Amino acid sequence: MRNSRRITLSGFAATVLVAAIVSALAPSRARGQAQHPLDGLTASEHWGVFEALKASGHVDSATRYSGITLREPPKGEVLAWKRGQPFRREAVAIVRQGKQSFEAIVDARNQKVISWKELKGIQPSLTEEELMGVEEKVKENPEWKEAMKRRGITAFETVKSVGLTPGYFGTPEEEGRRLQRVICWDSRGTFNQDARPITGLVVVWDADEKKVVRVIDTGVVPVSRAEAEYDLESVGKLRDTPGPIALEQPLGPGFRVKGREVEWQKWKFHFRMDARVGAIVSQVRYADGEKTRSILYEGNLSEIFVPYMDPSEGWYHWTFMDAGEYFMVGDGLPTPLEAGTDCPANAVFFDAVFANQRATPVRLQRAACLFESYAGDFAWRHMAGADQIESRPQRNLVLRWMATIGNYDYAFDWVFQQDGTIKIVAAATGIDNVKGVRSRTVTEDRDGKDGAYGRFIAENIVAPNHDHFFSFRLDLDVDGTANSLVRDKLKTRRLPADHPRKSLWVIEEETAKTEQQAQAHMMMEKPELWRVINPNVIGPLGYPVSYQIQAGHNAITLLTPDDPPRPPA
Repeated sequence: MRNSRRITLSGFAATVLVAAIVSALAPSRARGQAQHPLDGLTASEHWGVFEALKASGHVDSATRYSGITLREPPKGEVLAWKRGQPFRREAVAIVRQGKQSFEAIVDARNQKVISWKELKGIQPSLTEEELMGVEEKVKENPEWKEAMKRRGITAFETVKSVGLTPGYFGTPEEEGRRLQRVICWDSRGTFNQDARPITGLVVVWDADEKKVVRVIDTGVVPVSRAEAEYDLESVGKLRDTPGPIALEQPLGPGFRVKGREVEWQKWKFHFRMDARVGAIVSQVRYADGEKTRSILYEGNLSEIFVPYMDPSEGWYHWTFMDAGEYFMVGDGLPTPLEAGTDCPANAVFFDAVFANQRATPVRLQRAACLFESYAGDFAWRHMAGADQIESRPQRNLVLRWMATIGNYDYAFDWVFQQDGTIKIVAAATGIDNVKGVRSRTVTEDRDGKDGAYGRFIAENIVAPNHDHFFSFRLDLDVDGTANSLVRDKLKTRRLPADHPRKSLWVIEEETAKTEQQAQAHMMMEKPELWRVINPNVIGPLGYPVSYQIQAGHNAITLLTPDDPPRPPA
């Protein structure tokens, strides 16, 4: 739109913010230290944080941590930094000490806690002990045992339990408590325990008091015994393919990587892997002739919101915040990538270092991959005549990472295209979160109650309806930091009665003056285009330079029903 470049957002909602985060001075090239102000914390820096916390007098052997991540230097310092200069290296640690939560700011290089404050009225993310450590304790509860016996389950060693985070509903039971809801599966005879939910039984657990608050039993539901294995040994053989498809780069990749700084074609950017939000892409620039132009200071996943649409007692409370609530359970949101399947054969892999719930560093192998993508597609083509065809091949650079949260696997791609477009793709795979029901199939569900809020996907199994909202944080710096958000609103315009056409659409520009004015909702009936502009830099045709945020398909026809070009409804 108006010569604006684009950032394309596929499959998620986007939030555009500008943020500056404070961070202590450290040499940039010391052994085991970061080379860039936005590099992730190294193993030696994590150990520095660990030692600083232990020496502070604030923690002990019972302390657990709900996240330790880089605390970025202020944006102005990062933009002014030159290679070889020192820069701040700080970490922020969320600390669980008994029933209390604290935020510690730590000088990672000098091993010193420089700030310690209590976080009141909030709930940090679950630790692994909280999620998985409830199983044996719940099995000791007499009410739970009786509920299991009513279901004919007496061999508790095959019962698997986890304590998940329910949504917050402002009930007296919730006030001042750190509650979990414990659900169970019968893993007898299967590796895929997710297909064997023990439905109708939920235990409300107080994580601070480490005790059962109450046992909810809404009635016995049969445990499905439908075939649900998905491993190669169980399925026998994968589908035959007619022949191999190979992508070879005998001369090596077309990109260059120095530390975590990448150069490819006209693109330059930095990235790091973060335990909570995965890949953080920063300082994205594009070469325009001899000039390097800034586009994006920083962009990353912000949250994944997954609310389920079943009002029953055992389901209404599942309104997951996948990134914020569960990223520490596996010592970080990203999971290892499989070479040749998760990423193609020509991919280059990158490890990452995160902190576990005891503040010690752990190395995640193959946390991200980078590869050139070529599928034989065209980037542009035009035919001006039978013998005048111009077609350009499309080659992209892809930065990929994946996360596994319970039953779902998420994949995220940052795709850099040769035409200056940045495309962000969010995908969900894995398996459904399912609910056991009494009806074997939809045919047996004569009153429609079992399948009212989902679909049968196996015998005695319904997959409840739910949403996935992927929110991203984008801090754009289009030719500098003096940017504004413009909302291009597409409006129907009536034409004079004597005109052959009856209507068309036009654009009405609105520059957001406040954050509230910038809050936009994608609506099919009232479509908008969103651009981040720099009013101080004018392009060759007189328009302010801009990048367009394109949130997928979001419009229906704006032609009036009586307009001849519009097909009848």
